[in-house]
Amino acid sequence: MFLARYDDSPAGKFDELVVIAGIMWNPPTSCAWAARVLVNSAEACRHGRKEVGLPSHVATFSQTEAAALRNKPLGKSSGFLSLLGMRSTVSKQGNDREIEISETKGSSTRHLCNISVPLNGSHKHKWMGPAIRMSLPSFSGQIEDHPDLLKYSCQVECRVRPVRPAKIWRPRTPEPQECPDGKISSKDSGLLAELDAQKQTVLVLLSKPILALEFNSLQMNVDAPKIVVPHSKKEVRYSST
Repeated sequence: MFLARYDDSPAGKFDELVVIAGIMWNPPTSCAWAARVLVNSAEACRHGRKEVGLPSHVATFSQTEAAALRNKPLGKSSGFLSLLGMRSTVSKQGNDREIEISETKGSSTRHLCNISVPLNGSHKHKWMGPAIRMSLPSFSGQIEDHPDLLKYSCQVECRVRPVRPAKIWRPRTPEPQECPDGKISSKDSGLLAELDAQKQTVLVLLSKPILALEFNSLQMNVDAPKIVVPHSKKEVRYSST
């Protein structure tokens, strides 16, 4: 997952959660594939779908700050081992930023997940990490606005450092109701398909991360996507003899 807040972009200010479904390995580079993109801006959603071919959806990001207990390593040790939880620890009070994310569609809202991000205090007294420059190739498209398979690249300049992974959990959602004859009603069939897509998204989010990275002073330039595989409207049938 990639969680970000943009202060300046072609779509203005907005929050974004990108759920990465997987990585397509193609040495010497690899391409990420976004299963779902959630943004709290209708303009950012439109821009992502029309200009980049992303599976963008409008969502709300409700944020609060809450106290939390964290495990602090005893004595001096490798910061990497600490992040992996391989050191003896002691509980310590800290603060987390709680983010409740809900997808919106028209007048309806569906709670998707909660994310608890550890706050690391003021950056003025923290190591900001090395300055890096990298290119992140990604696949997009195969959606209603862009049926072709697309490939684009993000040129990124930022500072990066390892941090504690965020904690993610999801609420319980009611199952679609069955009709008296034991079949799922047509009213719920579309809901069932949407719930299945959301379920896959949440399953990716709930996977246990080994390492989390925080990007600071990030500047990103997204190259225009190029068509990798054109969409074919013709039906192709195969037969064997």
